Amino acid sequence: MTNKLNDTNAVVEYQADGVAVKLTPSIVKNFLTGGTELSDPEYKFFVELCKARQLNPFLKEAYPIKFGNQPAQIVVGKDAILKRAIKHKNYNGREQGVIVINLKGEVEERKGTFKLPNEELVGGWAKVYRKDWEHPTYISVGFDEVSQKKKDGELNSNWASKGATMVEKVALVRALRETFVEDLGGMVDADEAWDPNELTKPKQEIFEQKEPIHATEVIDAEIGSIADLEQ
Repeated sequence: MTNKLNDTNAVVEYQADGVAVKLTPSIVKNFLTGGTELSDPEYKFFVELCKARQLNPFLKEAYPIKFGNQPAQIVVGKDAILKRAIKHKNYNGREQGVIVINLKGEVEERKGTFKLPNEELVGGWAKVYRKDWEHPTYISVGFDEVSQKKKDGELNSNWASKGATMVEKVALVRALRETFVEDLGGMVDADEAWDPNELTKPKQEIFEQKEPIHATEVIDAEIGSIADLEQ
């Protein structure tokens, strides 16, 4: 019989950008999920992803998202993905933007997220360059394919109000991940993770701490407190 994970048999410790991170089921429950307990497989996947990719969940670099009784999805913040790409020795820049049907009725790729009110937003694109590759990674995504909708078919609030920003972000994250798969493989951004068929606001629970914990702090599972390493 398999023993349930607890603070004795499920301690995970690692370094994230020089900061000591210590995770246990109690720490994740008390500090990262607002009191909601993850299942053993959800906890294991979350902490092992954080350890393997050296992510600090107390800085919102990774966190679980759960909808109702659906299994938790582990997502990584866009800034964490971008930071790791930029730090790669072969990173050589990026370009990104939106795809619109302009006032002439033409499909146009445009840098940035600006569009006129009468233009139709149909997608996003991104290019990421590596110093050791002759050609950049190019990714384009269709708005209807990646936008998140509620069960009634309406766009959720972010996609309805900031559609250009959201679709550009999805394209960029995918391009970064494909370009630096050795460092970014398995890192899924929140705007890619959700199943549109399951989206409905009353069931949504997003687990993340209200304020980032200072980068010089480490969680001590034994006493359930936050010890500041500067003291």
